[in-house]
Amino acid sequence: MAAACREQLLYFARLSEQAERYDEMAAHIEQAVRLDDDLSLEERSLLSVSFSNAVGQRRAAWRALKSFEERGEARDSAEEAAWRRSYRGRVEQELRQICGTILGLLGSNLIPNASTTTAKLSYLKMKG
Repeated sequence: MAAACREQLLYFARLSEQAERYDEMAAHIEQAVRLDDDLSLEERSLLSVSFSNAVGQRRAAWRALKSFEERGEARDSAEEAAWRRSYRGRVEQELRQICGTILGLLGSNLIPNASTTTAKLSYLKMKG
């Protein structure tokens, strides 16, 4: 049963990648890792792509918001400035959550349970 469920999660991760829905892709991969943390090369690639793109989207959003903030500081009211900071804070929180998730998976599941040296090196590279 768990193998079928894992295969379904990996299938949905691949579908999510094709649809460029990286948050969903990351969630499917995370669930698959929690069922069995011995990932194939393709599955390690899915893991890397999902979290890299989920983080990349937030980093791009943060840069755009920061740039907008720097351009509009002099013209905006105090209320608008507070709204901007609040919105940027939400993006920062999402970044912290995504990074915490992948670092947690790497530290508690994937690195300690890596079955091959290649897999372990791949996870350590992801960790940074």
